Amino acid sequence: MPYSQIASTPESELLVVQEAARLITRSSDPAPAVQGILRLLSQLLGLNRGRVLLPDDTSAALKICYAYGLTTEERERGQYRIGEGISGRVYQTGQLALIQDIDYEPTYLGRAVDRTTLPDEAVAYLAVPIVTEEQPVGVLAVHRLRNRVRPFQRDLALLQVIATFIAQILRVKQLIDEHTAELQSENELLRINLESQGARYGIIGQSAALQHAIQQTLQVAATNTTVLLLGESGTGKEKFARMQHLASSRSDGPFVSINCAAIPRELIESELFGHEKGAFTGASAAKRGKIELASGGTLFLDEIGDLDLDLQAKLLKVLEEKHIQRVGGVQDIPVAVRIVAATHQNLQQAVNDNRFRLDLFYRLNVFPIRLPSLRERSGDVAVLSAYFLQRANDEYGRELRFAGGAMERLAAYHWPGNIRQLENLVKRAVLLSTEQRISVGLIDDILAEERGVQAQSQPPASRPVPSTPAASPDGLRPYARVREDEAETIRAAIRHNHGNKTRAAMSLGMTPRQLRYRIQKLAIETA
Repeated sequence: MPYSQIASTPESELLVVQEAARLITRSSDPAPAVQGILRLLSQLLGLNRGRVLLPDDTSAALKICYAYGLTTEERERGQYRIGEGISGRVYQTGQLALIQDIDYEPTYLGRAVDRTTLPDEAVAYLAVPIVTEEQPVGVLAVHRLRNRVRPFQRDLALLQVIATFIAQILRVKQLIDEHTAELQSENELLRINLESQGARYGIIGQSAALQHAIQQTLQVAATNTTVLLLGESGTGKEKFARMQHLASSRSDGPFVSINCAAIPRELIESELFGHEKGAFTGASAAKRGKIELASGGTLFLDEIGDLDLDLQAKLLKVLEEKHIQRVGGVQDIPVAVRIVAATHQNLQQAVNDNRFRLDLFYRLNVFPIRLPSLRERSGDVAVLSAYFLQRANDEYGRELRFAGGAMERLAAYHWPGNIRQLENLVKRAVLLSTEQRISVGLIDDILAEERGVQAQSQPPASRPVPSTPAASPDGLRPYARVREDEAETIRAAIRHNHGNKTRAAMSLGMTPRQLRYRIQKLAIETA
C-alpha cells in the first residue's frame, strides 16, 4: 500500500482510540501511556513525529516532554515561548492549528525537526490544545503528508479525542503529585515539630538562621541577663521572649508583655509603674503596673525604641536599683524582674540621634539576639505555610490543601511583613477559596494586593507630640493629645462607614485602638 494511502479506514481510528483508552487506565505515570499513544498514531494512522509540549515550571516556556519519532537533540530544540510559532500560539489561544504545507507557512519555525529530514513531498503540521477545566495545559502536535486520501478534519477530530485522554492522565499525575507533596509537607512538619528545639515553644522552622537564634535564646535563658531581641516587625519577637521565660528558672512566675509603641504617652508611665489612688484625675484606686506584676518572672518590653526619654531614665533606675515607685507614690517597691526588650529600630542610630539613652542602651544590649527575617530562612516558608494552613482549617472548619505551584509562589515572595504577614495571607486564602484546593491564581491575586503595601523600613526619626496628628510612614497616626475639635470629624467618619469603626479608623489614618481611645475620651455616642 502506498504511504499516502495508509490507515484510511475507520477501523484503524477505532483501534487507536481503544488502545489509547486502555493505555491511560494501566498506569498513573504519563510517560509510557503517552509514548504508546503517539506510537499508535504513527504506526496505524501515519500521524508522525508526535509530540506533547507542556509549560516548563521554571521558564514558563513550552518544551517537548513526550515524543515518538524524535531524537533527543530534536526534543531539546523544541522549546517555544508562549505565543511563539504554531505550538506557542495554540497554547496561548486554545485554538487548534492546521498547516497544510509547512514550506509556505511563515509562522512555522521548524525548530525541532529540520526540514531536510522530512520527505520531499508536501508535509502538513497539525496541533491541538490539551485542555483541563477549560484552560490549555499543553499542546499535542504531529506531522503528516498532505497528499493523503484521509481528510484533515478526521485527523483533527481524532487528535482532539486523544488530547482529551492525555489531559486526563496529566490531571491524574498532577493530583497524585499534589497529594504526595501534601503528605511530604505534613510529614516534614510533624518531624520538625518532634525534633526542633523551638517547636515546643511554637517556633516552627529548621533553617540555619532560625536555629542559631533559638540556640542563643536557650543558651542565655538560664541566666538573669537582660536580653535585647533585634529584627524586623513580624519576626516573632514575643514568641522568642516567651521561650526565654519558659526555658528559665522563672517559668513558674508571670510573663508580662507590653508594647511601648501602642500606648499613649500620657498612659504608658502608669501602665509600666502603676499609680496610687488620687495620683491624677480618674485614679480612683491604686493600680499595680506591669513591672510590679512581672516581679518573680519576666517583663517583655516590645518596641523599646519608642519609649520616651524620661521613662527611659526611670527604666534604667529599675534595672540598676531593683525597685519602683508608683505614679503619685513615694514608697520604694522592690521588684525581682527579668527584662527582655525588643525593637525593630536601629538603637545605635537612635542613640546618635539623641532619641535613646546611651546608658540604657548598654544595660539592654548585654546579650543581643538578632531574629532572622522570613526571606533569610531558606526552606521555612513551605513548612510555615503548611502549619498555618492546618491551623486555619481547624479554625474555620475547612479541609483545604495547596494546589500544585501555590506553595512555590509563597516561597518565592519576599515577605516584608515576615511571619505575621504569611499567617494572615494563609488565613485569607482559606476564607476566600471556593474550591478544595487553594489555587495558584488565588495566591497570585492576594500577593498582588500585598505588593501594594510598602513595609515600614525605618521608624520616624523622633516622636514629638504634634498639635495635629501626623501620619507615620505606614500611614497610621501615632498617639497624640486628643482635641475637642476632632469629635465631629470622627462622628462623620463613623457615619460615612455605616457604623463600621474599623473602616472609620482606616479612613482617618488611625488604628482601631486609637479610634476607640478618642471615642472614649470625647464621649462620642456611636450607637
